[in-house]
Amino acid sequence: MLKYCVRCVMPHTKPDLHIDEEGICNACRSIEKRKEVDWDQRHQELLTVLEKYRKNGTNWDCIVPVSGGKDSTYQVIRMLQLGLNPLCVTSTTCDLSEIGRKNIENIKKLGVDYVEFSPNPLVRAKLNKIGLVEVGDISWPEHVGIFTIPVRAAVQYNVPLIVWGENPQNEYGGPAAASDNNTLTRRWLEEFGGLLGMRVADLTESYGIEARHLLPYQYPSDEELQRVGVTGLFLGHYLPWDGLSNALIAQANGFVTFDQPVEGSMVNYENLDNHQTGIHDYFKYLKFGFSRATDIACLHVRRNRITRQDALEIVKARDGKFPWTYLGKPIEKILEPLDMTVDEFIKICDKFTNKKIFKKDASGSLIKDKYGNLEKINYDNA
Repeated sequence: MLKYCVRCVMPHTKPDLHIDEEGICNACRSIEKRKEVDWDQRHQELLTVLEKYRKNGTNWDCIVPVSGGKDSTYQVIRMLQLGLNPLCVTSTTCDLSEIGRKNIENIKKLGVDYVEFSPNPLVRAKLNKIGLVEVGDISWPEHVGIFTIPVRAAVQYNVPLIVWGENPQNEYGGPAAASDNNTLTRRWLEEFGGLLGMRVADLTESYGIEARHLLPYQYPSDEELQRVGVTGLFLGHYLPWDGLSNALIAQANGFVTFDQPVEGSMVNYENLDNHQTGIHDYFKYLKFGFSRATDIACLHVRRNRITRQDALEIVKARDGKFPWTYLGKPIEKILEPLDMTVDEFIKICDKFTNKKIFKKDASGSLIKDKYGNLEKINYDNA
């Protein structure tokens, strides 16, 4: 049985989620604690940290990793409002959508210098397939690249400060806020960089991909990081972070949304840049029993925008559907660069499905409806 937070609808299977003796998850507790934060003081702390790294025209003040999404658009807007001269760095997504391209171009129009890095697409397609087959994550190379490419740019352009967005742990501001030893280390990067236990070095040994083709996925050495003094801060530690308000601010500054709620989601303003995202999110559902609609519904429940009952109904209707399309692109076309058929893809799906949390028939086989959708054994604690 899946156990759910009694305040939101997140199941206990989410990695790093803890549900306390009152049945409330640590993510809900974290939002609770935000009410006690002195945000004016945090804003002053942000100004103090930024002032330390301001270059006064001799170089860029900071690097902002950007995808063109609502959050990175918001990050750029805030840095410009604070008078900084950011260098925006994009590690291009694996299957860039038309709307994703529009939003990248929109960030440039905000008035920033911009570097876009596109890894070798033939190598990346191989890595997409390896990631999907080995760890059940088609987006493995992308999730590595969004951390490695901005850090490599920081070293290459000699810009110490990287301004990340939301703090994944919601606990601290990142190494830039430390009074001493504030340089990023390889260990710190790998903690946040989503390697899922598959090291880049393994790819050369196990799959024969030459090391020279893996440069975009490798962090600079600790010596290079220390030479430049590369450090990072999480903007979400200093400013009250909220995806919806970020989207509204981004939209007011030219950010474009999808024309309907994105497949497998409940909103039209998130995860718009990569056609492979539907597959990535679907595997989260197969492994852990929740996906994008649950994520977003929980965010809105925690901020009292919708009720828990609303969230339950939304999740049951929209979460974890088989990804036949994403942003309107059919799955056959999405799988084409991987040289994979839909039948082969379904076999991989079944391999990674946690069969303890989905309904099965008398013979123990997974029950699927005519669209290939699974049904969880329970959607709430009752």
